[in-house]
Amino acid sequence: MVSKKRTAIMESVLRLLEERPLNKITVKDIVDECGINRNTFYYHFEDISSLIEAIIISEVDRVMTQYRDISSMEECIEMAMRLVSDHKNAIYHIYNSSNRDFLERRLMEICKHAATQFVERTAGDQAIRPEDYDIIIQSYKCELFGLVIDWLNSGMPEGMDERFLRMCELRRGSVEMMLRRGVVQ
Repeated sequence: MVSKKRTAIMESVLRLLEERPLNKITVKDIVDECGINRNTFYYHFEDISSLIEAIIISEVDRVMTQYRDISSMEECIEMAMRLVSDHKNAIYHIYNSSNRDFLERRLMEICKHAATQFVERTAGDQAIRPEDYDIIIQSYKCELFGLVIDWLNSGMPEGMDERFLRMCELRRGSVEMMLRRGVVQ
């Protein structure tokens, strides 16, 4: 179980990240925001980087728990975007920090989860060649990841959700077609 102080520290950093970049946040800022002392901070976290990793892990787990059964590409995109949009400025500041690689790995994990859930649900009872099944999942995982990264790289402009939904409309039926081609004869 996560301690209340650990949770409070994580929430304090998210609030600070909504206001300013990660490289402008110090341990002193965090302990002042949270109302704790430095020893308490270092009891729970080795440094700010390990704190950021803990926050990312926690948020990724939360989002993946909410989306256990994905039945459409729209839900895949919603899941990937949910993590980012729940804490838009904080994620943007983390993305533009030294913790970017860790964030990208966890975003890829969310995208893989979403793609796997979607393809499994769409495939149903069909017997798909394992190598084709893997290729289809990888394709959707990479597409989701690319969309999220492109959105982050472009400064997270408003209206991207409409573009993603339109892309889903244009691609409707493509996973079913790919799965049909991968059915074991």
